[in-house]
Parts: sequence; structure tokens; C-alpha cells
Amino acid sequence: MKLVVFCLLAVCCCSLANTDVKDMQKRKLQEVLLQLSDVKESLQHSEQELRTPPKNIEDCCCLSALQCFRANLNVQFNITEKRKQRRLYNSLRDPFTVRGLDFCNSTCQDCASHPKEKASEFFSRLESLIERVRALMSCHIFTSLI
Repeated sequence: MKLVVFCLLAVCCCSLANTDVKDMQKRKLQEVLLQLSDVKESLQHSEQELRTPPKNIEDCCCLSALQCFRANLNVQFNITEKRKQRRLYNSLRDPFTVRGLDFCNSTCQDCASHPKEKASEFFSRLESLIERVRALMSCHIFTSLI
């Protein structure tokens, strides 16, 4: 009897902890979207071209796309001098953001092979990727995979 109660308690604790992690990931992605909005507003008129993953990226390549966006943001814009850009970059590096986009392993296109696009398209696609992952996280099927 004690063993059954202990097992039920363990299952409840694990499901609560898993729910907390998913909620933290969703909140972090929402924070990324807010920070992205600020940065996008100030940099979208830049004529710089950046390696930009496609809009129709496969679900298993979301983390690879995030890493590409993050690397380009770091290289192309001087993020150490601008507070909003640095905050966005740090949020993109945050473990909750990374785990939110890391839901399967696959061989994905290398960042260097993505075409260069203007900054406005770069930020638009990054925003689209984050929104898509947030929507996937809300689906019951997806949340059971994490």
C-alpha cells in the first residue's frame, strides 16, 4: 500500500515539474518575442544582409535555425554596445529558449548555406519561427513529445 501511494506521489510530482518547465519555456519564448519587437523596430531598416533560414523550416531543424539566427545577430550587429540587442541575444541563448526549440534530432542545412536576406526579412523570419514554436507548444501532441 505504501509503495502504491509513493508511486502515485512520484508521478504527480513529475507531471507538475514537467508542466512548470513547459510553462517557463512558453514564457521565455513570449519574452523573446517582446524583445525581438524592440530590436526589429530599430534595425529592420538596416541594409545589411544576413544568412536567414527559410520560413518553411522543418520542425526538427528549429534549433539549428535558432542557432543560425543567434550567430548572425552576434556577428552582424554589435550586440555588446546595444542593450536591447544584447538582451535579445541572451534570451536566444537561454536554456529555456533552447530546450523549447530542441524537440527532435535531424540533419539540418548549415547556416552558411542559407541565402542572405535584408535585416527586415531576417527579423520577420526569426519572429515567425518563435511564434510557430509557441503554437506547437500549445498543441497537446507536441507537449507530450517534450
